[in-house]
Amino acid sequence: MQGAPTPDQELDITGEVCPMTFVRTRLALDRLAPGQILRVRLRGEEPLRNVPRAAVEQGHTVLAQDTGADGVTTLLLRRG
Repeated sequence: MQGAPTPDQELDITGEVCPMTFVRTRLALDRLAPGQILRVRLRGEEPLRNVPRAAVEQGHTVLAQDTGADGVTTLLLRRG
């Protein structure tokens, strides 16, 4: 994610399954101040569909999304 903003916090949920993927993401976002950025690492089709959608529904912004060759997706989320 070249040129992406520096995250204030990081969360690795590559070993989690839904619905815990978004529960852990939401708790991490709730600990941030509005405007701060969370980097989330996740793996799997279901978390990839659900975490960004649920974050937007909660009023947050997806700044970037990148899936590596290893199948791990990195999201940058800005707390709303």
